[in-house]
Amino acid sequence: MSTLEEVKPAESLSLIQEGDLVLVWFEDEVSYLVEVARGKKISIHRGRPLETEAWIGLEFGSVLDCGHALAYLLRPTTEDLMMKANRESGVIYPKDAGFMLLKAGIHAGSKVLEIGTGSGALTLVLAKAVQPTGKIFTYDRREDFMELARKNLRRAKLLDFVSFNKREPREPFAEKVFDAVILDIPTPWEEVEVVREALGGGGSLVSLNPTFNQIERMAEALRQTGFIRIESCELLLRPILAREGKTRPVQRMVSHTEFLVFATKANAQTHSPH
Repeated sequence: MSTLEEVKPAESLSLIQEGDLVLVWFEDEVSYLVEVARGKKISIHRGRPLETEAWIGLEFGSVLDCGHALAYLLRPTTEDLMMKANRESGVIYPKDAGFMLLKAGIHAGSKVLEIGTGSGALTLVLAKAVQPTGKIFTYDRREDFMELARKNLRRAKLLDFVSFNKREPREPFAEKVFDAVILDIPTPWEEVEVVREALGGGGSLVSLNPTFNQIERMAEALRQTGFIRIESCELLLRPILAREGKTRPVQRMVSHTEFLVFATKANAQTHSPH
């Protein structure tokens, strides 16, 4: 930013402005992700349509009386943006995405290769993590998936941090020296050689697959190609209903989603310590 005028006062950041994304949340757990615009109305499940123009200038966290229910105007989290993304492919859950970022060391400024864009939900999370100076280079063989992903990233205002590319399996990458690579494809072992060439020294690899057979084959391919620190895990998240005198686990939960395989690229050359 070049001038003080371009910097928004801190108090204005808590106020809803035209173009902002707002999560409209009801106490029955129904919610809507809405972009605020003048003249725009949204239909809700309880009450009359809401005029988003009326929200401009209100503080995030404000409450609307919709007649039959109360609606809360919240600032969407990365989880909200991810789970509200329009999708035509499989779902990546927040429990997996957050752990992946930590294990792969993805942070602001990281340069990340993603193979398997899908609907862009994970791309969105990655872009959020690497902004404002990092970049996601995402590849898919299907143009329709990439177009849907572009729409999701544009709505989340993260499009500037992503480069979309069409690619067939095993094709080399023009870009090199990535800090991390994420593979979300059915046969990731077919990409291990070309991914190794694209990763920088000590770079992290993460592969997502739903079956034991897939992660077994992937882990073996990584060992044969010289990757180290090969680990695999599954994350289970059990919500708890916390209520006075009757706290208990929920009766239903999202259990198995993906197996995660992690590995690190080691350079082939050996150096003497002296």
